[in-house]
Formats: sequence, C-alpha cells, structure tokens
Amino acid sequence: MAIPTLPVVTADTPRKAPSRVRPFDNALWATLGISLAGVAITLGPIIYLILGGFRSQGDLASNPTGLPDPFLWQNYWNILSQGLFWRQLANSTFVAVATTAGVVLFGTMAAYPLARYSFKGRQALFVVFTTGLMFPLTVAVLPLYLLLRDMGISGLWGLIIPQIAFAIPVTVIIMRPFLVALPDELEEAAFMDGVSRIGFFFRMVIPLARPAMVTVGVLAFIGSWNAYLLPLLLLTGDPTGMTLPLGVTTFQGQYSSATTMIMAYTSLAMIPALVFFLMMERRIVDGLTGAVKG
Repeated sequence: MAIPTLPVVTADTPRKAPSRVRPFDNALWATLGISLAGVAITLGPIIYLILGGFRSQGDLASNPTGLPDPFLWQNYWNILSQGLFWRQLANSTFVAVATTAGVVLFGTMAAYPLARYSFKGRQALFVVFTTGLMFPLTVAVLPLYLLLRDMGISGLWGLIIPQIAFAIPVTVIIMRPFLVALPDELEEAAFMDGVSRIGFFFRMVIPLARPAMVTVGVLAFIGSWNAYLLPLLLLTGDPTGMTLPLGVTTFQGQYSSATTMIMAYTSLAMIPALVFFLMMERRIVDGLTGAVKG
C-alpha cells in the first residue's frame, strides 16, 4: 500500500493571496439599494422628460405616468425643423463660451497675485472675494438689471458681463491653491532667463494650472447654459435673441401651454450641457483635488 506524500512547502513556494472579495451581506445590499434609489431619483425625471416629448397632448393628459402610446416624433421634428431653435442654440453657445473664457482668464489673473505675491491687504482682498459667494446672482438681479439699463448695456453682452463677475469669487477660491503650490524655484529660474512676470503667467502658470482652469471653466459653462432669471429680464421681446432656457417660454400662452412641446424642447436644450459635463467629469474631479500637473 503506497503512502501518499504531502507536498513540500518551502520558502520559495508561491502562496495564494487571500481573497479580498467580500460576500454580499446586509450592509452591502443596503448600500446597493440606496445607490440604485439615488440613480432612479436622479435619472427618473430626465427619462420622463425625454419620453414626454414623444407623446401627444391628449395622451399625456389621459395617462400622465404611462409610456407614450403611440410614440410620436412630431414634437421633436417641429422644433428641429425651425430656424428659431438653432438661433437660440447659437445664442446660448455664444453666451456660454464667452462667459467661460472670461471667467477662466480674469479669475486666474485675479487669483495669481493673491497666491504668489505678498502685499499689504492681500488677505483682506481674498476675504472680499470669498464674501462674494454669499451674494448669488438671483439676489442682485433686479438692481443689476436697472444698472445695466442705465449704462446702456443690453442684449447678450448684458448677460455675459454679470455672469463673469459673479463667477469670479468661486474661480479665485479654486485657483488659489493651485497657484500657491507652484514651486518658487520655477519662478526664479524663469526670471533669471529674462522672462517677465506677464510672460511667466502666460507661458508657465496657465499650462501648469490647466486642471483647475478646466474645472472652473466647466462650472462656468454649465451655470451660464442653465441661466434663466437674468435672461428673463434682459432678453424678453424678440424670440431670436433669446437663449435656450428662455426660449421655452415661446410654447406658453396666456391660458394654455403645449406641455409635450415644452418637454421635447427642454430635452433638446439640455443635451449639449449634459454631454459637455460628462466629457469633463474626470477633469472636474482632478481640478478639485488641488493637484498641480506639469
């Protein structure tokens, strides 16, 4: 009878790493359930809005919580086939891009001396910027409207300038840690090579602070794209001069409103901002961590 031999375990024998996969317990099931509920709460209204654009007014009134029966493409086609939608899309794009460029440029320029230079009143000036977070645009919208009217500023530029001004405080707060973290040796070496302060800002600071600039740029773009209250005061009248959030008012009358057209229009209006945000999501997280990448 042969005696079975046991495997010899030596110091060189590879060992199996312990499995780190945890079985599903009650805590994991609860976490998964809460996460799915959060996703449903977030995506539910968006899906309902998109599907509502495929319904007729009578179908929505008779069965508001059901699926479209039948699916109608007419609402989306009527909007996309009109030049008014594309004109309002161009207006929103122009306002959002100009606001983003102004916020990134002027915000970075304002944060740079607060981060790199020592001068009397620097901390007090930074406190002034942080105090600006307590005064959102909606609080000052009526005095701002009267001021712009007295100054003769109207139209899309009357919308761009205030949006840039009210986005500067959060831009300074996000940009300042990035600029503080820049090594002093880099600045000294640039000055020894004959680079001016302005040249150092545009040639060195802007490339190094790009993650934070992308973050504030995305936030400014989304905020400008979704703005409604200030355009409501400044752009009323000619529909061709409206932005997309304000253009939805063209489907509302004094006594009734085309609800399904509003849902279709809103679905189309949110697509560019949603796609842009999803494309830049990782860069936003990188920018908020405060890391400086060379």
